[in-house]
Amino acid sequence: MENYFTELYERDLLKLKTEIQQFKDEDNIWKKADGISNSAGTLVLHLLGNLNYTIGALLGGSGYVRNREQEFSLTGVPREKLVADIDAAIEAVKSGLQKTDHAKLEETYPLEIVGKHSTAYYLTFFYGHLNYHLGQINYLRRILDGSSS
Repeated sequence: MENYFTELYERDLLKLKTEIQQFKDEDNIWKKADGISNSAGTLVLHLLGNLNYTIGALLGGSGYVRNREQEFSLTGVPREKLVADIDAAIEAVKSGLQKTDHAKLEETYPLEIVGKHSTAYYLTFFYGHLNYHLGQINYLRRILDGSSS
């Protein structure tokens, strides 16, 4: 099913990819700024794990198995791999959303995270989560690279 969720998720995952590509110094992807507990790379791994599982696996049946602990412990993944993994996540999200028709949007989401809510509610929730971390990554990039854009 083509829906506005597909358009929004794809648009902002492409923004995520652009953010990672724009780091002037690839090492900065894995650095933290003072007072910030996660690197941009860690946030990318976390977002990919979340979306591959909550949309790709739970809605799309991809079979993805999430390792949330590793999302926060793995470091030093090359930029090229992160970008390829973002591209793969875009496809997993699109596939999961294509399998989510209007009736499914109103059904109770298969995993209770913040209460019992519809699939549409959780897709909105996950989209907000994506954008929250996308903003953090943008800010970290600008701080660490000394860039204003």
